[in-house]
Amino acid sequence: MSRLPGRHTRMTHDQQAFPHVGVAHVVSSGRSLRASCPSLARCRPRCAILAALGQQRRLDGMGNPWLHRCFDVSHPRGSSRSRLPLLVVAALLLVPLARAEAPVAAALPKRPEEITFPPLAYEPPDPVAFRRTLPDGTVVYLAPSHEFPLVNLSITFKGGGSLDPADLPGLAALTARMVREGGTRRLPPAELDETLDFLATEVTVAANDTFTTASMSCLKANFAESLDLLVEMLKTPGFDAARLATTQARLIEVLKQRNDDAASILGREWKRLTFGTNHFESAEPTGATVAAMTREKLAEMHARVFHPGNAIVAVSGDFEEPEMLAALTKAFAGWERGAVAPDPVAPTATLEPGLYHVPKDIPQGKVAIGRRSITRDDPDAIPLLLLDEILGAGGFTSRLMQKVRSNEGLAYSVRSAVSPRVAYPGDFRAGFESKNATVALATKIVLDEIRAVREQLVTEEELEIAKRGLIETFPRQFESKPKMLGVFVNDEWTKRPAGFWKTFRQKVAAVTREDLQRVARTHLDPERMAILVVGDWDEIAPGDLGKRASMAEFFGGRVKHLPLRDPLTLEPLPGSGAATSFEPGR
Repeated sequence: MSRLPGRHTRMTHDQQAFPHVGVAHVVSSGRSLRASCPSLARCRPRCAILAALGQQRRLDGMGNPWLHRCFDVSHPRGSSRSRLPLLVVAALLLVPLARAEAPVAAALPKRPEEITFPPLAYEPPDPVAFRRTLPDGTVVYLAPSHEFPLVNLSITFKGGGSLDPADLPGLAALTARMVREGGTRRLPPAELDETLDFLATEVTVAANDTFTTASMSCLKANFAESLDLLVEMLKTPGFDAARLATTQARLIEVLKQRNDDAASILGREWKRLTFGTNHFESAEPTGATVAAMTREKLAEMHARVFHPGNAIVAVSGDFEEPEMLAALTKAFAGWERGAVAPDPVAPTATLEPGLYHVPKDIPQGKVAIGRRSITRDDPDAIPLLLLDEILGAGGFTSRLMQKVRSNEGLAYSVRSAVSPRVAYPGDFRAGFESKNATVALATKIVLDEIRAVREQLVTEEELEIAKRGLIETFPRQFESKPKMLGVFVNDEWTKRPAGFWKTFRQKVAAVTREDLQRVARTHLDPERMAILVVGDWDEIAPGDLGKRASMAEFFGGRVKHLPLRDPLTLEPLPGSGAATSFEPGR
């Protein structure tokens, strides 16, 4: 409430809390009532009564709070005129209010679980409707969208870390970074950066294990100039020597910190166990290999990856299709096409089941439990995905979360994940962090739950929740046009079977409890899994004070102590493990 100059007192309506405002205005004998009630039909009828009778309290802030929230009333101070006009307004307001409340109340169920929803009607988009081909043979996916004057473009090149030479892991990632940061043959790095900033254009280039992606986001008005700069960058990178030296120095400083977080150690050693030490998935750069990545090495990797014969383009945003195809055709003209990069090579190592430990002086042990799993297109992929939702991927509805966290309080976070690969089997992995004394107990519970889904059928309720989770969130795969095109590009590069998305929900719905038990018995055998622990073994091994579990219960108590590796060289640190010469996967 605030005092205004003159003779009026005003109560301010909270417009932010009530954005939908209905206004009734009556002026009589110098007195006005303004009802600014959010959706009048839903407001309590007594608001109108209190408004009409508000003079009794002089509406000075001492009245009913419902009145404060629904009305902004002003009147001359000291007025003693009749209240009849206000009462008439209140009566008129009450009629539609009373009529509106009855059917709404009748339609509302008594309990939330009684609310029903119509079936979700959604059909995934057909990639053929968005696929085009440039005159030089480059595949392009286009999705015009005129909501904002922006254009998003991405070029996905096949190949990433899978193309790294064995003696230079990380070369593809550094090459992608320097394509963006190293300028072009015409423009030095600083000038290129300033030009992009002036155009308000964002450009990124990055590589993962299997793909390298260049992305650009810009204003529609600046698209032509931005596209020219992007293609120049990708086609003729400068690999500026000074920028390269600075980037290498930064990377080396990052490598020095690899052992600071136990999660980094766990991930590194888990990949070495799972895929072997001679596979690109487990290979990591060292200080020496980063220093050996010369401009010549970057140029060799660039020539293998960055060309139209190894690319698929996706564009969404504010454009017309004919103009966009013409712009891309012009930009790609004269850019020599090369050979498509090869598929990733499958690992030759075999995971050896057992109990493994890496020393680290920390109060909480970090644990990974798992084994090699399936390929993406395996017939068991969907049932295994559902089983994983029930076991540990489904958040607070999953068994591992309920047992390890909710019931026992042994870990803040516990989860599992099936991570298939396209060209070769991926892995299944469950993981958690627990205080040292309860690592063994939490490990025992996780393994018991894995055995349980093998020995007993999951409940109908668990299966239904898992199915609904996959089916009802299915449209999110295509929730934006850039994301939709990303799915199409990935599917084309990885040769996903045609019609996969059209039938995905039907295949999910058709899975039975017996299917889940079958895939659990096939793919989740605890006896064929590895347990990797990072932490203080002297505190972890004895187990909890209640003697409910100890590490001696797993694999007959036999443990292979792996060395903690120097963060810069990845060589074993002296005295860091009893089996420093042990190299899994060779």
